[in-house]
Amino acid sequence: MNNTKFNIILIIFIFLTFTKFVNAETSINEMNFYDFKIENIQGEEISLEIYKGKTILLVNVASNCGFTSQYSDLQNLWEKYKEKNLIVLGVPSNQFGNQEPGSNSEIKNFCEVNFNVNFPMTSKYDVKGENAHDIYKWAKATFGNKAVPKWNFHKILIDKNGKVHDTFVSFTNPMSKKILKELEKIL
Repeated sequence: MNNTKFNIILIIFIFLTFTKFVNAETSINEMNFYDFKIENIQGEEISLEIYKGKTILLVNVASNCGFTSQYSDLQNLWEKYKEKNLIVLGVPSNQFGNQEPGSNSEIKNFCEVNFNVNFPMTSKYDVKGENAHDIYKWAKATFGNKAVPKWNFHKILIDKNGKVHDTFVSFTNPMSKKILKELEKIL
């Protein structure tokens, strides 16, 4: 193959690779929370479109964490604001300190028995890194590193348009003035 043909093929390859990369990045940035699907704690796939037009507090949770008592306040928040279209969505994850080793049914039972949790919960997922659920990859792509959980009970507040509004670190209690203030703004 002569140099000219090789250069043309190389240019076409680079162009196609770049175009594919740009289109992939553009598409995730154009998506919103409601465009995704996830398994609920019973293992059934649900479309998050069922929450369209609602405000979401997305929280990665764990049963054996120092912050596990926040389940009570997540439930309190859910009960206080569910009539105003707030969805608290718990996403069990075992990525931090191996603090969520149980099966989906064990997690569900633990939450119901110990904290009377009845807000929606998902199956167990990774929430950071290469194997993170697409919701978390989307949150990072559209909001930046503040959306990446550093530990259990990291909170991502999503507005009615399905866009990340704000994030809160694990230490921020779900019923804190900081969260309630931001929640009241967007409900």
